[in-house]
Amino acid sequence: MDAAPFIHESSYVDDGVRIGSGTKVWHFCHIQKGAVIGERCSLGQNVNVGNNVRIGNGVRIQNNVSIYEGVELEDNVFCGPSCVFTNVTTPRAHFPVHGVYMRTRVREGASLGANCTIVCGHTVGKSALIAAGAVVTKDVKDYALMAGVPARQIGWVCECGRKLDDSLRCPCGRGYRLVGGDLEQVGQ
Repeated sequence: MDAAPFIHESSYVDDGVRIGSGTKVWHFCHIQKGAVIGERCSLGQNVNVGNNVRIGNGVRIQNNVSIYEGVELEDNVFCGPSCVFTNVTTPRAHFPVHGVYMRTRVREGASLGANCTIVCGHTVGKSALIAAGAVVTKDVKDYALMAGVPARQIGWVCECGRKLDDSLRCPCGRGYRLVGGDLEQVGQ
């Protein structure tokens, strides 16, 4: 039997929100209208989920993260404490965009380190790892390890999260190969 979602009494959930079974929404969160959150997710303290945001299954969002309209998190994404998303490239207080937001996609299994920033309009690839404090200003390849300001690729990571050496084999048993500058998994 699936567990009903848990929503802490200090959190607000607007009308028209869907929250999957087994998901936990902790203290002082706000989930805005039209948001869809999958099953078995965890939203830490002070998380804001904007209007119409889509969040997959098994996603973990740590404290103090705002996921603005235009951002999509696929299954099993990890958002570290205080990571930042943007949704407008040229924000101006006196020229509001009124619902016209850049799309940002974080693909399955990607991890975003504490205090990193994902500038809108980009895709973070499958199982990519963004280092704490990095600023992503361009698309990120699947399995890429990104660090710095602006973020640059400093290596590759396994689906399990370990940094890969030149052999592209992980102690967990997964193997990879480079194909045209992209990394793809070849076995387990």
